[in-house]
Amino acid sequence: MGHQRATPTARDHALAVLRIRNFFLAAALVPAAVAAVVLTAGRTGHLASGWTPLRWSLVAVAALALVAAAVLAATIARARPAVTPTIEIPERAAPALYALMADLADRLDVPAPSAIALTPDCDSWLEEPPRRRFRAASRTPAAAPTAATAARAAEGRDPAPVLVIGSPFLWWMRTPELRALLAPVVAGTGPSRHPDIAAARRCIRGLDAAAAFRPDSRRAALRHPLAACAGRVSRTMLRLIGSHATEMERGVAAAASARARHVDQELRQVAQEQVGLAYAGWDRLLTRVALPAWRLGRWPSRLNAGVVSSLTDLSRRDRLADGFTARLGERPACDLLEEPGAVDREISLLAARLFHGPPPAEPARDGGAHRDAVDPDGRSDLDGPHGSDDPDSPENPDSADSPDSAAGSGTGWEPVGWAAYPEQIVDRLWRERAARLFTAMGDDGTPALSTVLRRLAEDDGDFADTLAARLAAATARAEHQAAPEPLASSVAAAPLAFPSPPPPSGRELLVQHIAAGVCCAATDTASGAPGLDWLDGPVLTIDGARTADLADPVHALVDSGDPEPLRAWLADAGVHTDKLVRLV
Repeated sequence: MGHQRATPTARDHALAVLRIRNFFLAAALVPAAVAAVVLTAGRTGHLASGWTPLRWSLVAVAALALVAAAVLAATIARARPAVTPTIEIPERAAPALYALMADLADRLDVPAPSAIALTPDCDSWLEEPPRRRFRAASRTPAAAPTAATAARAAEGRDPAPVLVIGSPFLWWMRTPELRALLAPVVAGTGPSRHPDIAAARRCIRGLDAAAAFRPDSRRAALRHPLAACAGRVSRTMLRLIGSHATEMERGVAAAASARARHVDQELRQVAQEQVGLAYAGWDRLLTRVALPAWRLGRWPSRLNAGVVSSLTDLSRRDRLADGFTARLGERPACDLLEEPGAVDREISLLAARLFHGPPPAEPARDGGAHRDAVDPDGRSDLDGPHGSDDPDSPENPDSADSPDSAAGSGTGWEPVGWAAYPEQIVDRLWRERAARLFTAMGDDGTPALSTVLRRLAEDDGDFADTLAARLAAATARAEHQAAPEPLASSVAAAPLAFPSPPPPSGRELLVQHIAAGVCCAATDTASGAPGLDWLDGPVLTIDGARTADLADPVHALVDSGDPEPLRAWLADAGVHTDKLVRLV
């Protein structure tokens, strides 16, 4: 009965939103109403002839006010609402997933979602139906409507919302867990049938879109007077309806939660635990593994398969996660897709564009930044040819040279598979840092570790500080040159939080660059090789095993001028410090 108590509350707040909207509409019509009264009074003889000039003045003012109100209303109505870029999954690409959601909706006694889309984020929600989205500039045809959507259209009802699912959930969770997790989300399609709640949401979306225009100067406001005026009016209305909109959505969420309370109740807690685990693994994979590749203009093509490996490693290392290893024998929910490998590639490229932006070699012009994979309304075309390897086998990833890698080639982005990641990303990252280190050392920059050890061991503190400052300046220049250009397209900024790590200090940069030089020397003069740790990112391996941490020996050299711990580490690894380091 909880949802029966919560729904009227949501409807009450929806009606409050509509009342505020109607108040503004009525206020815009007041001058016209006054003019109509004055004209009627003049024609019926209730006004003397001396009132004629005032009467026509009022009519002129009313006409201008009516035209201005109509223009502002049209501007707000035509404003493009913010769109979260997603990968739309047509029913033919995931019939089992659509059947699962339809069965879940039937158990909840709510409409089935009109479509399903994936996002590279650990979250799930309902979005506006596709037919209300801005698709004028889209080059890809909309997916064929589902049977449920066609039935609702035949009955004259609005289509149900689109279900957006976080892709890490689909790859990490088992099918029963995914169903339990999505039950409260799918239950939210029920309130969309209510005309008052649907109308209030449309009103809020339009106002949000119009309010997004904020001119940064008076000149910009003069260039776009209608948009600036509509934005100011929309922000005023949003301030008045903000609390009602929040309470309306809370009421809808409470109703959906109450409706889904008895569906897969025993699995709900397990699914919530998996959400936290998936979020931790996904965040670590993006910051430690994907970000270095993105900065080099490469995009890992199997991110979702990578998060499975990341979480598998976490479950093996963490004794608290021992119980999760038994889950790995069950089929993941991504098996509900016909071609999980193709979808993983699309999601991986979209994640690179959302979290990092287009690379410098691919300038964004008028929405062309998403031309190769994502259309201007943020959706991707899955109809082209794609590979379809095992989604849970990161050791057998898409090759960067495979025929289906054209999605990112020739446009500044190049895909990289997990097998090629150490050679193409880790080794290149080390070489670039080592080259920057020896260049910053100036005349003494002979590319050999012995030079670094000698100069820092003889240092009284000034050389390390000077070298750290030079590296900081060189790193800032390199990052500025490699910074992605701002995305100028009809795709609004997606609400996917990806905070950049805090910039390292000069001494921390010096430690990183010296460690990179050590890794290059170990690769060139010993049995070292670049490697990939799913939780820590780039690592050095010697004879196939991960080496001891370099941080303490390098810190001793930089902070105390003591080269002995690093010399001992190099001797144990068989690294020759007097040999030149290859920088290219």
